[in-house]
Amino acid sequence: MGYVVRTPEGELVYPSLLDVERAYVQGLVDPDDEVREETGTAWRKAASLPALAAARPPRSGVMQRGQIFKVAAVVLLSVVALSLVFRDNLQMRGLGIVLALAASTLLFQITTKAFKRAPSGG
Repeated sequence: MGYVVRTPEGELVYPSLLDVERAYVQGLVDPDDEVREETGTAWRKAASLPALAAARPPRSGVMQRGQIFKVAAVVLLSVVALSLVFRDNLQMRGLGIVLALAASTLLFQITTKAFKRAPSGG
């Protein structure tokens, strides 16, 4: 069964609710857009459909999912760790190695989150 999505730009027909959900997650369908079944007559806001309400669209912009803070922390930790590793003091070198390990852990988390974010199918 198909679904019709009415946006300010016009109407689009999707073959299934799963396709509408994918478009919603990707930001192609806004929460304020109206959706109805092809055979139905009642229009509903996309955000009011349970299947779409559970699939929240990702935030957009520079601060998307807070990744910018983690990247900044990795850069800062890496610079501090590098400067400490090249010191003559053995304790400072040890602290630099610990900070480098912390930076690599954060970098691993950033990479893992980036791979999970990729849209599936197509």
